Amino acid sequence: MASTMTPTRRSLILGTPLLVAGCVTHSPPPVADRRPPVDPGHLATYAALDGEPFPVPAVDISGLDPRFLRQEVAYATPEPPGTIVVDPSARFAYLVREGGRALRYGVGVGKDEAFDFRGEAVIARKAEWPRWTPTPAMIRREPERYGPVAGGLPGGPGNPLGPRALYLYRDGRDTLYRLHGTTEPATIGTMVSSGCVRLLNQDIIDLYRRVPTGTRAVVLPARPTEAAARPS
Repeated sequence: MASTMTPTRRSLILGTPLLVAGCVTHSPPPVADRRPPVDPGHLATYAALDGEPFPVPAVDISGLDPRFLRQEVAYATPEPPGTIVVDPSARFAYLVREGGRALRYGVGVGKDEAFDFRGEAVIARKAEWPRWTPTPAMIRREPERYGPVAGGLPGGPGNPLGPRALYLYRDGRDTLYRLHGTTEPATIGTMVSSGCVRLLNQDIIDLYRRVPTGTRAVVLPARPTEAAARPS
């Protein structure tokens, strides 16, 4: 007996697996990680530190832009060697060296309305594992976050200033701005809510040991373009 199945029906049945397969969502193959490999030298720079009264863990630098890792760069500035120059727009702090060079550190700075300090200052005080007290402006801006610690926090691993702080003074008075460490390394290279200059903990320890009390500091005005500095 001849088959009564029409070509159209036969095609439909034979094509059913393809139709069913077409309804299944296939996950695309994983995309290769295109980030550059981490420099072994940077891994050593940001390794865990021994000899501190509190832990200073290694920094996971795989998610940080390499521009914000410590490096020596060419840097044209009229400031004399030994000066700290903070460029809040570019999110860099420079320790000026001889011969048009500088040691550059990535920083996180306050948002425009929070970081309003500009001009010259002096590092009149240095502290290891400093006590931290939020300013009245910080408490007003974020009362839920800073109100409970209005009385201050002793130095330690949970302290927002990290393991070191350099205090900016002008005309003999504390400006309430500091260069300090951070409990939030992912914020380096960004603008954050609080108004001071934060560095990776390994970087602020490095800068701290390089500059004496009395070091001149200059905070540049904010601008839309970044400073001209190139790694080399």
